[in-house]
Amino acid sequence: MKPNIQVSALQSVAHLQPAVWSKVNRLHLRKVISEFAHELLVTPRLEHSKDGWGYYVLPADNAAIEYHFRAKKLALDQWYIDTASIQKMVNGHSEPLDSLSFIIEFKTTLGITETVLPVYLEEVNSTLCGSAYMHTYNTLTAEELTRADYQQTEQAMMAGHPCFVANNGRMGFDASDYRVYAPEAADPLRLLWLAAHNSRAQYAGVTDLPYEALVQNELDGATLTAFKQVLLDKGLDVHAYYFIPVHPWQWFNKLALLFAGDIAADKLVYLGYAPDQYLPQQSIRTFYNVSSPGKRYVKTALSILNMGFMRGLHASFACTSPAISEWVGNVVKQDAYLREKGFVVLQEVAAAGYTNPDYASVVRDDNTSFNGMLSALWRESPQSVLQPGQRIITMAALLHVDSYGDALLPALIRSSGLSVASWIRKYLQCYVSPLLHCYYYHDMRFMPHGENLILILENNVPVGAIMKDIGEEIAVLSKAVALPDNVKQIYMEVPDELRILSIFTQIFDCFFRFLNNILVEHADFPEEEFWQLAAECILDYQRQYPQLQDKFERFNLFAPEIIKTCLNRLQLRNNRKMVDHMYNPFKSQQFAGMLTNPMAAFVQQSEPAVV
Repeated sequence: MKPNIQVSALQSVAHLQPAVWSKVNRLHLRKVISEFAHELLVTPRLEHSKDGWGYYVLPADNAAIEYHFRAKKLALDQWYIDTASIQKMVNGHSEPLDSLSFIIEFKTTLGITETVLPVYLEEVNSTLCGSAYMHTYNTLTAEELTRADYQQTEQAMMAGHPCFVANNGRMGFDASDYRVYAPEAADPLRLLWLAAHNSRAQYAGVTDLPYEALVQNELDGATLTAFKQVLLDKGLDVHAYYFIPVHPWQWFNKLALLFAGDIAADKLVYLGYAPDQYLPQQSIRTFYNVSSPGKRYVKTALSILNMGFMRGLHASFACTSPAISEWVGNVVKQDAYLREKGFVVLQEVAAAGYTNPDYASVVRDDNTSFNGMLSALWRESPQSVLQPGQRIITMAALLHVDSYGDALLPALIRSSGLSVASWIRKYLQCYVSPLLHCYYYHDMRFMPHGENLILILENNVPVGAIMKDIGEEIAVLSKAVALPDNVKQIYMEVPDELRILSIFTQIFDCFFRFLNNILVEHADFPEEEFWQLAAECILDYQRQYPQLQDKFERFNLFAPEIIKTCLNRLQLRNNRKMVDHMYNPFKSQQFAGMLTNPMAAFVQQSEPAVV
């Protein structure tokens, strides 16, 4: 049972027990070795092979330290490591596994600087602490999750981003903050609200959502009246302020201190807590309204360091999102192919943000935590797009393995009554086909990783997909697309040789590589069959749109090799600010080697013979 969030000092470490700590370090080291080997940061040495397994040795910077394990090399350079086989040997003697020690033992090989190393170790340690908590208290089985509701599944997720090794740092939270605000630990909580003077604040909404309508939707009449009365009691003009919801942590740790002058001058006025209860999502700064699930998500600024970024929300950036998502939403709604596939986007319908002039005057870069401390973004609820008999699940759940070692995906497929191949085929039609269409037909690229996508299920069979985080991560890759003036910033100039990575890296290397591993390890499903299904999905789309053949050849998903994008290399280089360019992350990418494309063989087989 999950402990109450009002924990004592002793309860805050109750999950840090020897057996659990050993377990999570072993699981984490499996990921460390696999991802570092994938990115060519470390090079395991094959000693011999037996029964389809390779037996490997990985020497540390100090030759007296070696790691031994057995593994299978899957497609896309995925290292499927037998977790139980991992051993650490020091001068020939076995030692306990410890992720922090591993990072230190390989720091020269990894090229991690003395400046980055301590913070990176702290992030890894925090990731391990979170894993220990989840393996202690998140006890829902994979089978139970096949029947769970959306929020139960969201809270049950254990793995975080599949590529990043330090993916759960949340630097800034203390032990009690973790219990209150981490998605896997939190109970429902309320957001507090501030009034922000319009001389320093701005609001933006989609066409039919002025500010007055938004606050009337989000706040009940009594609360709205009480908030206005706070301003009236101070002799302030209610119409000169925008009301903005705030993450409680942000108020106590940042705003009440760093914006003290603004508060003293009544540029910011504390209004109080609104009554609606929210749960934090996997993205940690976004909240789902559990009091009224049909109401909008609320995304807030949160100045904690997590996975290479300070999770602020910049006023100027947030307030461009409604116009962007409205334009994207119209494109998607008007496309018959996307409607047929059940593909929808959750529009970010409104945003409000506040700029502190002191920080803005000395910090010119908008992409900094100091200029992103107070903003909020409202996103449509996924409940608004569901039909009777449908339910939703985060796509990240397809990679979930419960605390007992059982994977959710095979259980989900079994519960649907379909074969593995039939289920995967339907899933690909819901997920890959729409993204191919957006990319090739509309020149639009999303960021379609597991946490950003919600699957619509009927009887646990995929029938549609919902894309979110539109304003922050959408890009148009062609100048030929006519963009309104207020969304032109989403155009991204990418060299032709890198454009295919928008599909290949995000879908295949950063998600299907792991999905394939789950199917091989937990469902005994041959990986060749998985990649053939993926190839068939792409070919099916290409047959429907022969007019795009030039683009299919120019941005070829069946190329024999694809350049390898390396996310951990980014974080190891600068774990405080991985990407320097908000609107074009390609300018900061790290590449290492090439990936053999597992789909290339299938397109050759599918082509008619020349006679």
